Amino acid sequence: MSNVETSPVELNCGPGGGSAQWQILAGREVPLGGPRAMAVRRTLPHRERSFIGAWCFVDHYGPDDVAATGGMDVAPHPHIGLQTVSWLFEGEIEHRDSGGVHGLVRPGEVNLMTGGAGICHSEVSTPETRVLHGAQLWVALPFQSRDAPRNFAHFAPEPIALTTSSGAARALVFLGDLAGTSSPVSTYTPLLGAQLDLEPGTSLTLDIRTDFEHAVLLDTGSLTLDDIDLAPADLACHDAGQDRIMLTAGVDGARLLLLGGTPFEEEIVMWWNFVARSHEEIAQARQEWEQHSDRFGAVEGYVAREDELDRLPAPALPGGRLRPRGRLGRT
Repeated sequence: MSNVETSPVELNCGPGGGSAQWQILAGREVPLGGPRAMAVRRTLPHRERSFIGAWCFVDHYGPDDVAATGGMDVAPHPHIGLQTVSWLFEGEIEHRDSGGVHGLVRPGEVNLMTGGAGICHSEVSTPETRVLHGAQLWVALPFQSRDAPRNFAHFAPEPIALTTSSGAARALVFLGDLAGTSSPVSTYTPLLGAQLDLEPGTSLTLDIRTDFEHAVLLDTGSLTLDDIDLAPADLACHDAGQDRIMLTAGVDGARLLLLGGTPFEEEIVMWWNFVARSHEEIAQARQEWEQHSDRFGAVEGYVAREDELDRLPAPALPGGRLRPRGRLGRT
């Protein structure tokens, strides 16, 4: 997915962020698409936090009535220095990329695309989709892997039952390890990604890795996390050191994403769809995209809607150098 803001925030992200307690981040609405843009709720990056492990970007969207919003139609756009992770709750999205991959994003199935040295892709909700509801996530690549080759992985995890003190819960582990199950999808830093579904009134104590930072994104329902009540679309973040979390679903149950990873100790500059280490790297990538460089390749088979562009142009760089952003705010 692209960051389609016309004036994207310039970020120089430092490691970690947050306190010893849960840090609750509320999303800001960002339009995605053309004239009938659907809205996404963006919680990362945030002025108060840059990362959860190497997770550096969290968009949550829907449920959206496609007939009213026009659905998703994101024309070919570039990425460097990151992996994109697509996860759906409802609907279906057609993915095409310059690595030659043409596939579908479906509920309960993860698609992970690596765009290290350079890739471009498009995302379009299918004609059969009536409701679109999901999350789009980015993972920053570490310095030694920032120029990794284009790649794509798909995985449909089997649901596993979780041990609860009351009620019932299940998990779909799409990245990393949780509750005795593992995903075969490889990443460049240790990560966790899982969907958890709790029936009404369920209480669950979940053992987690103490060397991981963790975040809980509440999708639907109501949830108490340890002793904190979350609202839908809240992202609750915690630094490394905690060995378990307590989850209690409300009367209508809860569906959530659990994200985690070892603290990302590097600084990155993130602007538009690029993750890099300097202003110069960002400027070079932008120039090469605008010049239709072979660095990003081309997406075959994407058909733009009437009066829409067949590829997204890069926004103008801000005046002067990209400004740094420190651990908890601008510097």
